[in-house]
Amino acid sequence: MRLPRSLTPTPWRLRVAAAATTAVLGAALLAGGGPAAADASGPAPVDVTVNAAEGQGTIPDTAYGLNSAVWDSQMNVPQVQDLLQSAQVGMLRYPGGSYGDLYHWKDNTAPGGYVAPGTDFDAFMGTVRKIGAQPILIANYGSGTPQEAADWVRYANVTQKYGAKYWEIGNELYGNGHYGSGWERDDHADTSPAAYARNVADYATAMKAVDPTVRIGAVLTLPGNWPDGVMAGGESADWNHTVIPLIAGKADFVIVHWYPGGSDAAQMLGEPSQLTGELAQLRDELDAGGAAGTPIALTEVNSNVDEDTQPDALFGADTYVTALQSGVFTVDWWDTHNGPGAISTAPDGATDYDDYGILSSGTCVGSVCEPPLNTPFPTYFAISMLSRLGRPGDQLVGAGTTSPLVSAHAVHRADGDLSVMLINKDPAHAQQVALHYAGFTPDGSPAAVATFRDQASSIETGTTGDVTAQTLPPYSITTVTLHPGAGTQSALSAPGAPHVTAVTDTSATVSWTPSAGGTPTRYEVYRQNGTTSELLADSTGGSATVHNLTPGATFTWNVLARDSAGRLSRPSDPVTVRTGTPAHSTCQVSFQVTGGWGNGYNANVSITSTAPTPITGWTLAFSFPAAGESVSGFWNAHVTQQGRDVVATPVDWNSTLAANGGNSVSFGFTGANTGAYPPPTVFTLNGTVCTTT
Repeated sequence: MRLPRSLTPTPWRLRVAAAATTAVLGAALLAGGGPAAADASGPAPVDVTVNAAEGQGTIPDTAYGLNSAVWDSQMNVPQVQDLLQSAQVGMLRYPGGSYGDLYHWKDNTAPGGYVAPGTDFDAFMGTVRKIGAQPILIANYGSGTPQEAADWVRYANVTQKYGAKYWEIGNELYGNGHYGSGWERDDHADTSPAAYARNVADYATAMKAVDPTVRIGAVLTLPGNWPDGVMAGGESADWNHTVIPLIAGKADFVIVHWYPGGSDAAQMLGEPSQLTGELAQLRDELDAGGAAGTPIALTEVNSNVDEDTQPDALFGADTYVTALQSGVFTVDWWDTHNGPGAISTAPDGATDYDDYGILSSGTCVGSVCEPPLNTPFPTYFAISMLSRLGRPGDQLVGAGTTSPLVSAHAVHRADGDLSVMLINKDPAHAQQVALHYAGFTPDGSPAAVATFRDQASSIETGTTGDVTAQTLPPYSITTVTLHPGAGTQSALSAPGAPHVTAVTDTSATVSWTPSAGGTPTRYEVYRQNGTTSELLADSTGGSATVHNLTPGATFTWNVLARDSAGRLSRPSDPVTVRTGTPAHSTCQVSFQVTGGWGNGYNANVSITSTAPTPITGWTLAFSFPAAGESVSGFWNAHVTQQGRDVVATPVDWNSTLAANGGNSVSFGFTGANTGAYPPPTVFTLNGTVCTTT
């Protein structure tokens, strides 16, 4: 969390710098609008492809969240309520980051911290109800008890009938000093991750005894962010790998925070793309720890760079939608008010007050003062732009661009309209954009356009007759909403609940529930490939098997129904398919991360040959799944890397692999990572795909 400047210095946090990455995406599944003509004297336009046949999930009613804090005397005043309601904030988190481990709800106190008048729980719930949001509440773990949390549930949901569904057990408990850095209060004698996980189970039992419908959240950390990979003395697993198996089946969701930092605005604006990989790796850890399918909440996020200026607004809009596309059910910005810090100048010349709030606190640093109290900062308008892209119940769909300076996100609305958000990250130059549509045909009527320009104090709205071209002002967020052509959309609903029912190293079977609204002629299974959808299989029933898949690979598929007129339904929710390695091979490889420090790790690789003849002089090859991984050191082998591909060869003393599993040889390496660092999934020994254990 980031505490208010006027009260407490910002807690120290390790930062992991991330290089910007760019995906150059493919062509469309179906024909649509053509490109805009480029000015012969200027650069070619940036191509933006929207693929409405590539489903990325439905926007939940908890999606667009914000943190509220008991130190904030303005949190419940009518002006703030009206601003949050206008921005359509759907979830409010209380009582405020690390204050969650200080706060006692019964008497509205936080010993060691400041609680402003008018910020008690009932006053907060008055704001929640007025703006039509839901609360997400932090039960006091650090200085509280399961009984205190259960009493809060009873008061909230039995006495007051607030229906508070989501409850976090503590805040950033990995920051309790167990790993050396301590900003989070934790009065427990045992501050280990194992103790936290066991206590979460006690909290869940006590709270659900009062109201079985509440959902309990446990604290995790994002891969690639401190203290991921760190272990205290005598421990054999880090925070996540210790906590996840112990809370599996006991916690209903998990909580992560993300403050990616970056050395400057340009680097920070490239970092939302790395969030996808970090969340995917977290899901892998949940799967491996017996907690597959556990929902993820991103309950704090901000950039650490130019926090109340236009770059942070662009980062915020990009991050919200990126996280939702990755299946997160709420993204809660830090925070409503925070207060100024060190004064600096953003790349566009605007004054940066180093304030993490979306509304001005109206205070000063020396002779430099923020705008009047409750003046919206650009990050407020970024949140406001989200509901112009999509609202709860609308479907996120695929979108991609050919330039790192332009981000694109798209939503197929429940009413049939298509909205596209375009973010220009260039502080000095407008960007010409050519829009292409797949799986959606515009009706030719003018499109609605909303734009938030650099250093603007409001969102501009208007229309455009050209739905295939846009000019994006420097440092801006633009949303274009188009209407569908008559008769172009199928009455069939999307197939429901696709899931993997069988998988091998080269095949997978998926099943789904039928579409409603008519009788499909067939169902079609598509693989997401950039913004291109690749047809893999079709079926007249409720399942299909796809063969000839790559071993050890991860795919994202959608299922669509085709009607008698040849039109495709909306896509199903995405389903992740992971193939394994061969169950039987003449070699086996074991890969294990033995320790890490957020932006680096040590790994051990062990090789065994089960072939009938010995191997003298082996070559082991593998590829890193993430672009941000590299080998920075190695031992007991010679290791080279080109791109993501890595090759290891033996040293003198371990060049022979005995026949029939007679011995194993091992080597290790140090990996460097920016963001995610998922383990390699496929190893080949002298060209043979091995069984990975």
